[in-house]
Amino acid sequence: MRVLFCLLLLITFAAEATLAEQPAGSKAAETSDTLNISAMVGEVSEQSKFIDDDWYIWGGSMVRDADGQCHLLYSRWPRELGHNAWVTHSEIAHAVADHPLGPYRHVDVALPERGEQFWDGLCTHNPTVHEFDGRYHLYYMGNTGDHQPTKKLNFIHRNNQRIGVAVADHPAGPWKRFDQPLIDISANDDAPDSLMTSNPSILQRPDGTFVLIYKGVGKEYRLPSGGPVVHLAATSKSPTGPFKKHLKTLFTLPGERFPAEDPYIWAQGNRCYAIVNDHNGIFNGTNNDSLALFTSTDGLNWDVARHPLVLNRKLTWKEGNTQSFHRLERPQLWLENGQPAVLFCAAEPTAEKEHSFNVAIPLSNE
Repeated sequence: MRVLFCLLLLITFAAEATLAEQPAGSKAAETSDTLNISAMVGEVSEQSKFIDDDWYIWGGSMVRDADGQCHLLYSRWPRELGHNAWVTHSEIAHAVADHPLGPYRHVDVALPERGEQFWDGLCTHNPTVHEFDGRYHLYYMGNTGDHQPTKKLNFIHRNNQRIGVAVADHPAGPWKRFDQPLIDISANDDAPDSLMTSNPSILQRPDGTFVLIYKGVGKEYRLPSGGPVVHLAATSKSPTGPFKKHLKTLFTLPGERFPAEDPYIWAQGNRCYAIVNDHNGIFNGTNNDSLALFTSTDGLNWDVARHPLVLNRKLTWKEGNTQSFHRLERPQLWLENGQPAVLFCAAEPTAEKEHSFNVAIPLSNE
């Protein structure tokens, strides 16, 4: 029996060693935490910079249609209104390209204003688009209010933020919107999302269920800003809900009121991943505003990944120069054959917030 037990131990150790040696991207590797996105980041072409002189351009999410055309759903608002008009005047627009890395050209507005009487009638922002069950699902933040752009944040609009989904048979639309939010605030004043809900991200687990992670703000601290700012999860058997909330806070650290933001989540093999904006570089060890990687086996319980750094606030252009940014955030991925292939980010060059654009960053799986 002792010999048999030792033999079984040797077999187990050998199997674990073989798993550790599997190349990234293999099915065996995807059951363990091997993903290193920082090592995949390549040089960026100038044509991958999606910019418009008249508009702030922010977060963008891309899908490909059956004919291979790339559709970017992105946030924009008039540059003449200033940076903080994102909360009052943002609209989700639509651009196309022949290649995931661009160049992209604006086509139309996917979710235009539709009246202050609607929960999302005056502002739509921070899209993430996915194909589920042969249909396209556009998740976003929407709000309404007094429609007044302000130098500082307009808290009427900010606190009216809710999460919605629009559905279409094609990424060019038309998009069917709903008269009620997908994720509304919780009724209890002591809930962590009792003030507002925003910035959805979603994945489908191997068992077919959907996990949606979102930003919530509660009423623990003084209004109108409230707080703390947290992230929560909700689950559903359908991409359009109803979703059941799990009010356990995610991506947190003791003593930090707002450590992370804007997670993009996806399933890869038998593991889930999240890229988050690590405000102070605490999770990835940079001590600077940057992007960090988390991992999970169920999409509900998250840990810092083995390779936590995704991207610092700088890009190397193919033309030869390296550029630093005041902000490089709002991450969204495009996956090719189940592997990360393009990282889309909102880019703000200077602290004066005079302009912004979206950029498609190539990721190599070689």
